[in-house]
Amino acid sequence: MRSIIKIALITGFLSLYGGLPVMAQTDGTATNASAAQVQTPVAAGGGAQTCLKCHNTDAKVMPILQTPHAMQGDKHTPFAQEGCESCHGPSAAHVASRANSPNVLFKGPNKSPVAERNAQCLTCHQAGLRMNWQGSQHENNDIACNDCHTVHVAKDPVLVKISQPEKCFTCHAEQRSDSFKFSHHPIREGKVVCSDCHNPHGAPGPKLLKEFTVNEVCYTCHMEKRGPLLWEHEPVRESCITCHTPHGSTQARLLIERPPYLCQECHANGGHQAQPLAGQNLAGGISANPRLMARGCVNCNSQIHGSNSPNGAFLTR
Repeated sequence: MRSIIKIALITGFLSLYGGLPVMAQTDGTATNASAAQVQTPVAAGGGAQTCLKCHNTDAKVMPILQTPHAMQGDKHTPFAQEGCESCHGPSAAHVASRANSPNVLFKGPNKSPVAERNAQCLTCHQAGLRMNWQGSQHENNDIACNDCHTVHVAKDPVLVKISQPEKCFTCHAEQRSDSFKFSHHPIREGKVVCSDCHNPHGAPGPKLLKEFTVNEVCYTCHMEKRGPLLWEHEPVRESCITCHTPHGSTQARLLIERPPYLCQECHANGGHQAQPLAGQNLAGGISANPRLMARGCVNCNSQIHGSNSPNGAFLTR
């Protein structure tokens, strides 16, 4: 009995401290666990030339040679390392037989999971604007890098001002609709793009904004609204989107509503804007103040974002 216990203790000690791990089988025998391990894919070697022996006439592959990824003089690029396998993973089995797919497949019905595809890109593109990718809205919604980016082209469409919005609009249909409205940022004209305000790779602020607040983003272009001003309009300091909608509006200047109705959402009708003007009679009674009849408050309160005039307490100058 003691000998059986001794053998059991020695076997357990070996399995824990460097000995051969043992796996119990249904028939009572034991086998080496390393034999059951899956082999790690091996790189074919030879760099991009190995792949281009077969793909040298593929119109979807060859443009990669015109991109920064193919600069062999830069040791950080894929072609200076393992070539195509730097992104597609070790794929010796695919080189040996086309029946086997590359280790990481970015397109097609058998494409690799999103996490695997993104991991390949993040091996190089982790810092800078991508540092907040983990936990971002796009990452949490299983967006892959190649859902937006096209690597095998001389110029990625999502990096070109005139073509970037259409890439974003494939998912953001509401913003696409807003861009056709009467008042809009010149996105379709190619002067402003989504990435001027948003960082699609993640940001510490709301809505993937490049800055921490909405106002900070707006001030990058509208510096004259920043201040500091002697007389400030509280809604302006709180948030620009209190009065404006950024992607498009049926009202002038991207307003969410036209004056005076926009102003009266905060300013009650008990003031001068609601009192009738004596002596101006219409059929049936005295007319209302003209400010309520298709005339805006900014006719008088013209400095709506704030004033530096000593007499501008009511934003009139």
